[in-house]
Amino acid sequence: MRKLLIFFFIFIPNYSYPNENIVKFLKEGKKIVFIRHALAPGNGDPNNFDLKNCSTQRNLNEDGRAQSKKIGDFFKNNNIKIDKVLSSEWCRCKDTAKIAFGKFETFKALNSFYEERFSKNRSKQIKDLNNYISKWKSDSNLIIVTHYVVILDILERGTSSGEMIISDKNLNIIGNFEIN
Repeated sequence: MRKLLIFFFIFIPNYSYPNENIVKFLKEGKKIVFIRHALAPGNGDPNNFDLKNCSTQRNLNEDGRAQSKKIGDFFKNNNIKIDKVLSSEWCRCKDTAKIAFGKFETFKALNSFYEERFSKNRSKQIKDLNNYISKWKSDSNLIIVTHYVVILDILERGTSSGEMIISDKNLNIIGNFEIN
């Protein structure tokens, strides 16, 4: 039995898909959708990382671009209203937002602080993000495309690439799902 469980956890993908309730909540609007950028192989960023030069960054692969398209299709096919799409300034987040939603704005508070060279920005970024969310008012949904560390810090929950976590304005988690 133990070997079967190990096989299950190693070889069977563990993806969740949106259920009717999540779609219903999103159609109601006034939700915040935190999206970790789509698949971008690797970890962290190269030493020659330059925010203004995507060729120096870890970027989406073909699977990540396809995943981004599916994320956008989910919102379109379910007629889910979007107020605004905000993205980290990192290219893998901007590309996820652009492929999924077309129109987006960058927001410095969503940038990664995973590596030591960016960790000094953490407190200010989280404060700025919380401030933005507290002032945000809309009958539609706010989409936030960002990094694992930002989502973990603000929602106390880790995410997979392309995973979406839906919360209310008070950051109470309503649900999550991942489109593969």
